[in-house]
Amino acid sequence: MENRENIGFKIISSMEIGNVEIVLGARDGVLPQYVTWECRGGNDYYWGHYFSDLTAAQKDFCNRAFEKIKIREIFMNERKHREEIER
Repeated sequence: MENRENIGFKIISSMEIGNVEIVLGARDGVLPQYVTWECRGGNDYYWGHYFSDLTAAQKDFCNRAFEKIKIREIFMNERKHREEIER
């Protein structure tokens, strides 16, 4: 993973799901120390959730990624169903 940073937070983990990425950022010495964001295009960070505890931030990172995966799965299943109907 390339070294990325946003507003003083170093991106320490990321997961791409479709056209969105969920990222986990960390910074030293300043509270809150951790954040999760959604990101588009590698530099458009939005909807930040801020934490002072790494474990809570990691749980949020996983939950956000899982929610995006579920939404993508629903979308893909609906698309597949429409394509089957059109045949």
